[in-house]
Amino acid sequence: MKLDFCFPRELDEAKKDRTPVVIPGGTVEYHGPHCAYGCDTLIVEGLLCELAKRREIIIAPTISYSPASWAVGGDTTGTVHVEETVFEEYVFHVFMSMLSAGLRNIYVVIHHQFEEGSLMPMTLSYMKAGKRATMRYLERTLGQGWWGSESFADYYANLGGGDDPFSWIKVIPAMSPAAQRATGYDHAGTYECSLLMALYPEAVKPERVGDVKHWFTANSAEANLELGRKMLELTLTDLDRAIR
Repeated sequence: MKLDFCFPRELDEAKKDRTPVVIPGGTVEYHGPHCAYGCDTLIVEGLLCELAKRREIIIAPTISYSPASWAVGGDTTGTVHVEETVFEEYVFHVFMSMLSAGLRNIYVVIHHQFEEGSLMPMTLSYMKAGKRATMRYLERTLGQGWWGSESFADYYANLGGGDDPFSWIKVIPAMSPAAQRATGYDHAGTYECSLLMALYPEAVKPERVGDVKHWFTANSAEANLELGRKMLELTLTDLDRAIR
């Protein structure tokens, strides 16, 4: 189910059941001459749409304009980069709105600069905004000293569970480090192109790879649907475990 198509009744049921509300964290980023700018976004959206066929999740609207960075190419390449501090403030208010609405099982799924689960600027912006929003919400609703109050005496017993407020918002990679190691991981090369092909074949044009020479796209000609489908299944299995 998509949040855009939800009504108050569905949202109330989601709050009651703690149905995961998942935000695709996307980018608009140059991926060479043969991959669509929405590559990172499309992979997350495609994975979540597949996951939604297997189990109940609510897919929130995608956040596409983000801290993509100029690491791959400069500002003339088509990449849209939003400064981290500006972006963090924006998603802070998104999270505050969701917490105020009563949502307690929120995920952001990212497929951008997440090699081996490393914490890069975009991911850190989401994480920091999530913790800030949680702290602000708790203080606003429970008052100062909320953690030290007797009502939180079971805090340590609930760590990591649904009653742990710092588990209300989680930021996770679309491909876990284990899934990355099982198949491979790259930027606009064999692996990313294969996964994108399996989800949105129209977003990859292999015949254009020679338009511009890049070291990171040199092996993209080896991309294929068989590999992409293998990556898709492994990634979906991991995502199904990660999104509780």
